[in-house]
Amino acid sequence: MSYAKLPDLAYAYGGPGMNGRIRVRPEDFHVSELLRFEPDDTGSHWLLHIEKKNCNTIWVQQRLAEFAGIRRMDVGFAGMKDRRAVCEQWFSVLQGSGKQLDWDKLDVDGVRVIAARQHGRKLRRGTLRGNEFRIVVRDTEGDREVLDRTLAKIVDEGVPNYFGQQRFGHNAANISLAQAVLGKENRRVNRQKRQFALSAARSLIFNAVLSARVTAGTWSEILEGDLAGLVGSRSFFPVKELTDEIRVWAQKKDIHPTGPLWGTGVRDTSGSTRDLESKMAHTYETLSTGLERQAVKQSRRSLRLLVEDLRWKYSGDKLTLEFFLRRGGYATAVLREILNVEEPDAGLEESENND
Repeated sequence: MSYAKLPDLAYAYGGPGMNGRIRVRPEDFHVSELLRFEPDDTGSHWLLHIEKKNCNTIWVQQRLAEFAGIRRMDVGFAGMKDRRAVCEQWFSVLQGSGKQLDWDKLDVDGVRVIAARQHGRKLRRGTLRGNEFRIVVRDTEGDREVLDRTLAKIVDEGVPNYFGQQRFGHNAANISLAQAVLGKENRRVNRQKRQFALSAARSLIFNAVLSARVTAGTWSEILEGDLAGLVGSRSFFPVKELTDEIRVWAQKKDIHPTGPLWGTGVRDTSGSTRDLESKMAHTYETLSTGLERQAVKQSRRSLRLLVEDLRWKYSGDKLTLEFFLRRGGYATAVLREILNVEEPDAGLEESENND
């Protein structure tokens, strides 16, 4: 069976009531990374705060390596960011060559060094607190009152924490690759492509579980049998019984229900939650069994994405949205609930760091 056609995903708030165009200009999609730590101001790495425009993360990584005279793998970053956008992103560069580096002399089209500070460690994937977004939607059409009501609900409840299109590649190419890598073909690919394939497979199963919970109206609700996640951490605990204490935590949004990032290991879910997750794993059996065969360690991901500091304003037929998402969240998960968007095909990268 081919999984190359991505399934339709359920909407939490009835579906979008407005049309619009995004990424008409790179400046229309602005992302700023916020680190979880302060630079050391000492050590064997440069920590660079860079603004990039119309260029992808791996390409910038290579240009930095060439300027510093080091291997590309000695340049670190916390997450992939979209190409057709303006992104403030952090990179680390090893000072391994003994070469004196003057970052004011870096001459790369579309790249500007905002600040350069020394740091003791290479920047690793996922070492972000989150991302701030400013998104301009042009040529909007639709009912603004409906959109305002939906946005007010999102402020209170968040959105389903779907993996975005970026994870699956253009025309779901990463899913086709995942089937080739994890299925009978057992195709051999390089490390980067293998990672894309495994991540896409896990994301497809997760999205299927989440969509079923959205349809059932339980995507933001803690159920007996869930594995609950503490907000802002990777700590989880099984919900054997819905105690008053758990209900209070859930009401305060200190905990969220989670879904599976499929792999090996003991699952601590039970009851209807476990049954649903097993059903979806069976639906995508080639991928789920392949992940287990590859000894990919299972993990969990929140089913709910809180949208913090959400603000919006209209100017003629233009809508501007500003919000903050913790690491692992996709802006497209927010946009899909309110807008049918038209955007260029090219330029989408993975903007998520939570596997």
